[in-house]
Amino acid sequence: MPAQAIARPRIGVLSFAHYHANFWCEAFNADPEVELAGIWDDDPERGQEAASRFATAFHDDLDALLAGCDAVAVCSETSGHAGLIERAARAGRHVLCEKPIAENLAAAARIATAVRTGGVTFMQSFPKRFDPVSHALVDLVGSGALGRIHLVRVRHGHYYGLAPDFADKWFVDPRLSGGGALLDEGVHAADLLRWLFGMPESVVATVSSAMLGLPVEDTGAALFTFPDGLVAEVTSSFAFQAADASIEIFGDAGTAIVSGVDLASRDITESGFLKIYRSGTEPKRWEVAPLVPRFKLGEFHHQNAIAFAACLRDGTPPPMGLEDGIAALAMIMAAYESARTGTRQRVEVPAGMEEPT
Repeated sequence: MPAQAIARPRIGVLSFAHYHANFWCEAFNADPEVELAGIWDDDPERGQEAASRFATAFHDDLDALLAGCDAVAVCSETSGHAGLIERAARAGRHVLCEKPIAENLAAAARIATAVRTGGVTFMQSFPKRFDPVSHALVDLVGSGALGRIHLVRVRHGHYYGLAPDFADKWFVDPRLSGGGALLDEGVHAADLLRWLFGMPESVVATVSSAMLGLPVEDTGAALFTFPDGLVAEVTSSFAFQAADASIEIFGDAGTAIVSGVDLASRDITESGFLKIYRSGTEPKRWEVAPLVPRFKLGEFHHQNAIAFAACLRDGTPPPMGLEDGIAALAMIMAAYESARTGTRQRVEVPAGMEEPT
């Protein structure tokens, strides 16, 4: 539900466990119509250091920060999302939540109950939704310019797993993160697929930790099937040293290829980020769209914070809400179950977690 318009929203940041909290605070501080109300962190040293950098107050008492703000941005370890959002919602504070929404569907159900009971605005962080290249794909698919789509491939990941200290991060502890590359990186692809094509029916998946030997998978692949027969492949990894094509969409009237929208391709691909082929073009040539991905331009993750503040000021619904976070998580959890059992799994949002009509 949309918030009542707040002229100059006071936003608190809950935890700097996730690095994206830095980008969100930069965006809040750059907006004269937003007040960064303070930072809470269960790691006081980390929280105090962040508060000093962003010229705001550190609170070791979460209730004290909640009392002095209108909304919160949650950037804790994924396993901490549910508890923090429950407390924020009980206090009537609106929520921007880092992805994924939760470490599992049981925790996501807690978040859904808290948000709906508290009657607060909930925005899910999915920064691909703000990229002009993503919107170009939505237009291409929606207009029928590519014809009937039969195959999509989305590769999304990074190379941080190759750093020697990556094994020490909370991301590789399944108790804190809920999963590895398929959840942390693949959830972006899951949301993009659902945005473009709706909810898939089933999935077959596999995961591997052989490359890095971590407690979570460093590589994952999931093959989703949609009601109309569309097949969509998601591949994710913590060990993509370099890559190019990130998204490929194949239709019977054309093809679209996207690069530069994940870390593995951003730093090595310099131009031609969106290429389109339309049937009937002679001789066959790629049409290169004059678009540069937001991820290449910078301030990619800032867009979540900017949009959240605008929703609070305008009293409008967020562009991505509770149902979006839950649906993307449900897709990845079904993929994990397929990998665990070696069987095809149905993809569905558990009963009672759907968005109320």
